[in-house]
Amino acid sequence: MDIIPAIDIIDGKCVRLTQGDYTQKTIYNENPLEVAKQFEDAGLKRLHLVDLDGAKAGSVKNWKVLESIAGNTQLVIDFGGGIKKEEDLNIVFKAGASLATIGSMAVKQETVFCEWIKKYGPDRFLLGADVKENKITISGWLEDTATDVFDFISNYVSKGILNVFCTDVSKDGLLEGPSSDLYKEIIKKFPSLYFIASGGVSSMDDLIRLEMIGCKGAIIGKAIYEGRISLQQLTEFNSGK
Repeated sequence: MDIIPAIDIIDGKCVRLTQGDYTQKTIYNENPLEVAKQFEDAGLKRLHLVDLDGAKAGSVKNWKVLESIAGNTQLVIDFGGGIKKEEDLNIVFKAGASLATIGSMAVKQETVFCEWIKKYGPDRFLLGADVKENKITISGWLEDTATDVFDFISNYVSKGILNVFCTDVSKDGLLEGPSSDLYKEIIKKFPSLYFIASGGVSSMDDLIRLEMIGCKGAIIGKAIYEGRISLQQLTEFNSGK
């Protein structure tokens, strides 16, 4: 299972929100590149980079942070937040992202997103399924929908999408453990997915559990920044010790 650390960006700084609430913001580091290099030095290969300013504004804002990290590390970066137009998509790819993370747009502009999948290839996208009580929630978790998470994933699997991450909004940033039962069900229904768990990871035990149920990756944010999981532990987990 790939360990995928998360860096969330506001005003060019590394922050974390609790349950997507912009008023519950903690700044962890003024220099995201420094944080990314620490992850790389620990032997991690991937990075989940989120432009929270972009998510709020509806257009990519912190692409220079992406460019800086992509240009100074070997990390495989997926970048999300504010990718609504093809112009933004091209900025993200040009700045060095391997994958563009698409969430709200996959709900609101399905036709456009499907065109992108055909044009750029499904392997260039990471589909974000943010859920509240098994229903998709969008726009930085500010807007609920009636779309069932299984229907949502099924629709895009049929379009060739294989990279999917799922965040249970009720768990995010609370360090109370991930939604293992939901993830187990998704993996069972869609065994071909490169499925990534996101939200709620608070300990190494959580990671071991996620690997056991078949997750291919796990996104971790707050647990690292709050010292619940050390980079040394992640290095050892990665090396199979």
